[in-house]
Amino acid sequence: MIHRDISNKLLGLANQVPVVTVIGPRQSGKTTLVKHCFPEYNYVNLEDPVHRMLAKEDYRGFFETYKEPVIIDEVQRVPELLSAIQVMVDKDRGKNGRFILTGSHQPRSQRGIAQSLAGRTSMLTLLPLSMNELEEEGLLEELSADTLLIKGFMPELYREGSREPVVYYRDYLNTYVEKDLREMLEIKNLDKFLRFLMLLAGRVGQVVSLSAMSGEVGVSSTTLSEWLSVLEASYIVYRLKPYFSNITKQHIKSPKLYFTEIGLASYLLGIETENQANRDPLRGNLFENLIVSEVLKSRLNANQNPNLYYMRTAKGVEVDLIVKKEENLYPFEIKTSMTPHKSFSRHVLSFVEAEEHALKPRIIYTGQSYPQFHGVEYVNYKELRNL
Repeated sequence: MIHRDISNKLLGLANQVPVVTVIGPRQSGKTTLVKHCFPEYNYVNLEDPVHRMLAKEDYRGFFETYKEPVIIDEVQRVPELLSAIQVMVDKDRGKNGRFILTGSHQPRSQRGIAQSLAGRTSMLTLLPLSMNELEEEGLLEELSADTLLIKGFMPELYREGSREPVVYYRDYLNTYVEKDLREMLEIKNLDKFLRFLMLLAGRVGQVVSLSAMSGEVGVSSTTLSEWLSVLEASYIVYRLKPYFSNITKQHIKSPKLYFTEIGLASYLLGIETENQANRDPLRGNLFENLIVSEVLKSRLNANQNPNLYYMRTAKGVEVDLIVKKEENLYPFEIKTSMTPHKSFSRHVLSFVEAEEHALKPRIIYTGQSYPQFHGVEYVNYKELRNL
């Protein structure tokens, strides 16, 4: 098993609260993580229809069969079980680490937790593997940027004898459509939904206009907005919010869109080889997506609020990524280039000059790291762990 950076946070929280809930996309490694961290716990998966029926029809019998401490996998399948857990926890608030829950659907899991387990649980979000985790296993060095764009970071793809990425992501997409979408959203025409998903892949790192896409997909912008919310809630896409800067009052107010798993975005674009990735006109956007998702993973693995932003003004000043830590702002420019250039630093330096709490501007690129070049630090993308 590849060691997950979030493990220590998970173990620590289990000593502090009665219930710990791990949410995240399908196949990101939630089950493997919790079973590895709590090998002595009982385990039950509510994807199994027999276990699910018992949990729904006889929760007392369920907890007699699966005594605490227990891992309950895919708890969103029986949300009413959360009320029973609340009653059990309230009978003895002095015991921690009694229930470890996992869930794939953020809306359903979070609604149930908000209603039943408020003050009794802590939540962690587990995304696919990070570059830091691959580095710790000695797997990152041999992987080029183009390989990472195609292969992505799903744990299954780093197991011996795994499927080819194109086969894996085809199967993953089918599973998502068949299981998650049918539960969260009634879609009459799956072809239109899949077309919408492919169009989104072509707009990674961009502000998405749903009204403009409406004609291309053949459904209303209201429907597209609903679909996009579902995609975000099930961790397929991530919307990067704009930062409202003091540089000018004329700024872009809409979020930019990225895929949580870059391998899925590349699959949707039909990119199957390194040569294709290297030549694709969206390579820069995909690489930017890779970096944004890596910083997002780093924040979530540390159990911190993401606090990630971008900035683009009407006059063309753009900062690809801004990380807010306490009151400080850290701006990043993201480039696929292997060679430093003074033009890369123009926007991040403008941002630092205009913002009182902005500091340490950096360029994330594919070349060698340099502590200082034309007023900014250059960081190789594989050294993001040092940020």
